[in-house]
Amino acid sequence: MAEVTIMVGDRPHTVYCQDGGEARVRMLGQMLDQRWAAALRASGGHNGERALLFVSLMLADALEEAERRPPAGAAVSEAALARIAERLEALADALEPEGPGAFE
Repeated sequence: MAEVTIMVGDRPHTVYCQDGGEARVRMLGQMLDQRWAAALRASGGHNGERALLFVSLMLADALEEAERRPPAGAAVSEAALARIAERLEALADALEPEGPGAFE
């Protein structure tokens, strides 16, 4: 078991992780610390526990938003492709010149 100290809001927090996981824990700690100032403002400057709650809410919001987005390279449904094709055809029709020699 490895011991890692992360800084969140200028306060050290010692946590344990699997050997080899220290870099990831430090990176996660940096994610918390990056949101600390905004969380402290959102908490009204109260206490660290409340600010950590707001950090957690910010991260949960970002996670939920990421989970709603389709994964990169995800297949597009047939219905979506049909709607796109219809819109492109309508656009092409709108841009077509009126009759022969319209651009002359």
